[in-house]
Amino acid sequence: MPSAALLTAVLVAIPQESGISVRLQAVSAAGNGVVWVSGLGGTYGVSVDSGKSWRPGVVPGAEKLELRDIHAFDERTAYALSSGTGDQSRIFKTTDGGASWSLQIVNPDPPGFFDCFSFWDAEHGLLYGDSVAGELVLFETSDGKTWTRLPAERLPGARPGEGGFAASGTCLVTVGESTAYVGTGAGSSRVLRTSDRGRSFQSFETPIVSAAATAGITSLSFWDEENGIAVGGDIAAPDERQDNVVVLSDGGRGARLARPPTFTGTIYGVAHVPGTSPPMVVAVGPKGASYSIDSARTWVSLSKDGYWSVGFHPSGVGWMVGPEGRISRLELRHDQISYAAREAWKEGRFEGVVTKEGLQQR
Repeated sequence: MPSAALLTAVLVAIPQESGISVRLQAVSAAGNGVVWVSGLGGTYGVSVDSGKSWRPGVVPGAEKLELRDIHAFDERTAYALSSGTGDQSRIFKTTDGGASWSLQIVNPDPPGFFDCFSFWDAEHGLLYGDSVAGELVLFETSDGKTWTRLPAERLPGARPGEGGFAASGTCLVTVGESTAYVGTGAGSSRVLRTSDRGRSFQSFETPIVSAAATAGITSLSFWDEENGIAVGGDIAAPDERQDNVVVLSDGGRGARLARPPTFTGTIYGVAHVPGTSPPMVVAVGPKGASYSIDSARTWVSLSKDGYWSVGFHPSGVGWMVGPEGRISRLELRHDQISYAAREAWKEGRFEGVVTKEGLQQR
């Protein structure tokens, strides 16, 4: 291959018209062109044509709630989680594409706060919330209908005030058949890991900034059951560059502090692009969006607009969502890259550096 050939950026953001005006905070790509989003005022949106058109709606009874997480399985089935103190935290489910919604659980603890949830399949999932009375809070469902709180003896002890951040719906992620990770916040930045669907947990420290009650881990993404990335920061310092990216290995035992993205402040959401090796990761926050192809050693600016959450389908197509109904579709573009370079990049053999223009081959 020729030396010093300049290759254009491989990830592009394509704005889409959502017909939604409120802030969106969560996205779930179900595949076959189906993607769901959710946000303030009980708002949700669903597309069945990869975002070319959107059908917005409001969950009945959730008009004053903030739907900060959503998890969809197809165009008919989706769960939505509202976050807030006490009974403002709830889980809703639809099995008819949003025509009707059932209320599955209302937070039973007045001081409690639901942060995020994730699922292994349509009937099995976990929910994470802020600690209550000195104990960590996790719920499980094994039938897709009822939610039961995990007993304290299964969980590590809670740190004072420890909780999470309901920023993007990704402070808890499920991986494979039985593994899940939780990123804690509010003065803590631990990673909690279960490999048996919540029957037991391990706890690992990370170097993400956590000295203040406004700091910690906001989002996680894992490309296999052992390796991933955690992001976060201090939401009270929006203009500062922070120690807010950690590359995780060995199930969370290894935590390498990495370079922050091109934008300042806290990262609200992170996701990896399935099928890329080394994994490409996308980070978003109120100050912008960036991506990295080299395990967060360098970053390329993707947008200067604010986004709250990002997610991908296993096919490699993704979406970012944010204020004022903002939605952008993310696509890998290989058409401007030589076949040899593309194959080298996919196999992790690409030797080059990331510049503000894109990938520069050595």
